[in-house]
Amino acid sequence: MASVSGPAQTASASAPPLQRGIVKMVLSGCAIIVRGQPRGGPPPERQINLSNIRAGALARRAAQGQPESKDTPDEPWAFQAREFLRKKLIGKEVCFTVEYKNMHREYGMVYLGKDTTGENIAESLVSEGLATVRREGFRGNNPEQARLCDLEDQSKASKKGLWSEGGGAQTIRNIKYTIENPRNFVDSLHQKPINAIIEHVRDGSVVRALLLPDYYLVTVMLSGIKCPTFKREADGTETPEPFAAEARFFTESRLLQRDVQIILESCPNQIILGTILHPNGNITELLLKEGFARCVDWSMAVYTQGAEKLRAAERSAKERKVRIWKDYVAPTANLDQKDRQFVAKVMQVVNADAMVVKLNSGEYKTIHLSSIRPPRNEGEEKNKDKDKRFRPLYDIPYMFEAREFLRKKLIGKKVNVTVDYIRAATGPGEGTPAFPERTCATVTIGGINIAEALVSKGLATVIRYRQDDDQRSSHYDELLAAEARAIKNGKGLHSKKEVPIHRVADISGETQKAKQFLPFLQRAGRSEAVVEYVFSGSRLKLYMPKETCLITFLLAGIECPRSSRNTPGGMQVAEPFSDEAMLFTKELVLQREVEVEVESMDKAGNFIGWLHIEGVNLSVALVENALSKVHFTAERSAYYKTLVAAEEGCRQRKEKSHLDHQDKIWANYEEKPVEEVVHLSEEKERVANYKPVYVTEITDTLHFYAQDVETGSQLESLMETMRAEIAAQPPVEGSYSPRRGDYCIAKFADGEWYRARVEKVESPAKVHVFYIDYGNREVVSSTRLAPIPPAFSTRTLPVQATEYTFAFIQVPQDEDARADVVDCVVRDIQNTQCLLNVEYSGATCPHVTIQFGDTKEDVGLGLVKEGLVMVDVRKEKHLQKMVTEYLNSQESAKSARLNIWRYGDFRADDADEFGYSR
Repeated sequence: MASVSGPAQTASASAPPLQRGIVKMVLSGCAIIVRGQPRGGPPPERQINLSNIRAGALARRAAQGQPESKDTPDEPWAFQAREFLRKKLIGKEVCFTVEYKNMHREYGMVYLGKDTTGENIAESLVSEGLATVRREGFRGNNPEQARLCDLEDQSKASKKGLWSEGGGAQTIRNIKYTIENPRNFVDSLHQKPINAIIEHVRDGSVVRALLLPDYYLVTVMLSGIKCPTFKREADGTETPEPFAAEARFFTESRLLQRDVQIILESCPNQIILGTILHPNGNITELLLKEGFARCVDWSMAVYTQGAEKLRAAERSAKERKVRIWKDYVAPTANLDQKDRQFVAKVMQVVNADAMVVKLNSGEYKTIHLSSIRPPRNEGEEKNKDKDKRFRPLYDIPYMFEAREFLRKKLIGKKVNVTVDYIRAATGPGEGTPAFPERTCATVTIGGINIAEALVSKGLATVIRYRQDDDQRSSHYDELLAAEARAIKNGKGLHSKKEVPIHRVADISGETQKAKQFLPFLQRAGRSEAVVEYVFSGSRLKLYMPKETCLITFLLAGIECPRSSRNTPGGMQVAEPFSDEAMLFTKELVLQREVEVEVESMDKAGNFIGWLHIEGVNLSVALVENALSKVHFTAERSAYYKTLVAAEEGCRQRKEKSHLDHQDKIWANYEEKPVEEVVHLSEEKERVANYKPVYVTEITDTLHFYAQDVETGSQLESLMETMRAEIAAQPPVEGSYSPRRGDYCIAKFADGEWYRARVEKVESPAKVHVFYIDYGNREVVSSTRLAPIPPAFSTRTLPVQATEYTFAFIQVPQDEDARADVVDCVVRDIQNTQCLLNVEYSGATCPHVTIQFGDTKEDVGLGLVKEGLVMVDVRKEKHLQKMVTEYLNSQESAKSARLNIWRYGDFRADDADEFGYSR
């Protein structure tokens, strides 16, 4: 920008007054903007042009909306003159005199410092050859003008700046106003700091920067924050939001025309996001701390300096209620410190984002995990089959996995609860249900944020809030980062794989189904179960993982006070101490993994038996605590003596903490389960309940191992997590001493680790192991073994490979004939998915029939038809139909003299020399 001197006669005859200010901006080599000191807001500003000199004009961009206008480049040495003044003056105090005004412009002399003894800026420019002296109208009696002429002559003689040889064409910048592909440009910098000059401040969080050394002129928005802005009205005027002017001045006074470094972090929707680094601090954090800005979720994720710093700075401003937060009220402002942070014991996982905890006071409280949303059906009809009851836990994809993750991690454990906000109750609206008041909190255990862990596994999503909604998790950014990782790795809800399906049969009250199921449970002995619900002290709902079914279970051997319930005759009144009994059972077993022994069932299809948790028999525990009485039906059980001893001990101690009149409650208890028991010693007909399995191993004796397809995804997940943990912390080779019966992990021939059990130790170099999830065996060196991490033990996921053998089949003893059978079976079903049905129990494992997964043909029957095996004739009545079918197929094979029958029916002569016997 050129400075034009006014006519000499316009100058004031008397000496102009000396004024002071701080240099805000250098417009060109001969024009600056000076501001005063701020007093309750941005200070006044004025432009001062240096009199008697002219510097080159800086480049100007073509006017927007005027097609005929063109970009104007720098004049030679114009940028160097601007830079000379910028580095010398920005942010410094100067004094100046205004000699004259012309066309609303002020011209004068500027000195660095508080008085005229400081450096004369015009003289410095002329001395460096960065400006020319305006000699028109030169008057000899003007000493300042005369001195400038002398300095210009010296500069010419020294060939400085403008007077150097070549004219200075090489000093002109090539400014790049636009970038063809901003995203690629930002990515190419790899988030490395780049030198820049801040040329303009649009508002507190948006600046225009000149990137060096290539002179890209770009608009940069500060990552992670937003300051109040200036709204442009229809008439073209700008209306500032509250504190917008103050925020802009805050940034201007610190950054405008300063040398900085910028990290360009991202470029969503053509907007370049970045962080400006200045030796005196980070402007992003300063703006937040002083209450000039608020955090912004959408750009917070790309902030490379640590989002927690920004949240902390914003929190500081909120607590001090400065500027934009002057009316701020914290979400938990009405809570005492003890209600805001406390330790509690998790008693129940209600949903994938809610749990019931027990406080130290004994009070129960429902806590919701802040800022997360559990799995839900999106855009689908929730219940397509109207005859089928919709069960969210099993029917919503990943809901069961989310609940199980929380249950296994938290049930019975003490957790740290930090209340983030209280979500007010909402009434029912159009299409939305009513919600009660919710306490939303961050729950941690062992330093791990449970919500973050849930989100990182893709078992929950993060709620997106309005920008002004402050009711959110205190660790919201960690939740967003965890969700980003889960999406990137395709975990859970973000997976492209088919969603897991849980076909859980609810046979509670289904008498016919229960009758079919009873013999199987009776033979199974102790079965694993999870207590899903407690109806009363002795009545529970159980989930049987292996059988994937829900059953109602009554505790055997005791009389427990009945809770109130609806009956056909009206509401049944609760018996004394029923609530105490129910609470006792809940605290001990609700949502815990237990073992049950089923003895019988009642007329309503409820199973009766014994429940054990960590070595404690629940029936005995209730009697010991004076909450139940021994029932005479216990006389036939193995636990009768224990129950009687517990009852007697309780009476002798006169335990009355729960019961004031023990004899009375025991005498009046009328329930007699024995009358309802239906003993089913034998099935009337064969039960065909085929379940999908994956055959993993077949032995030389024609036994085989299979995995339940239903739990296959759990095994895959466990293996993936276990191997990741082992890779992060590899076991020390040779540090493990195997012992027979130990569970461990073993490195298989493929180089991967698998769960195993030690079967025999011959020597450190020869350890016999059984791979519990696949059924194969191997002899390995102890250096390939390591202790099994507790998180991946059989308590977390039971042994997955179950041993079976074929029903109705006798395998030939001849080695060659036996090898033929095994080869045939291996070829047909090993490493394939089949359907399996348990027919009857055996000495070592269940005897089953297997069907091919696609054709549903019976594999064992096929072996009989091909004459590879003989039929094992069973006498049970309900199996006779199957036995007859097998025998008919055997006769056909004999008639055709297939394989083992090629010499006829060898068994008639007891021909032991052939290796066969009856």
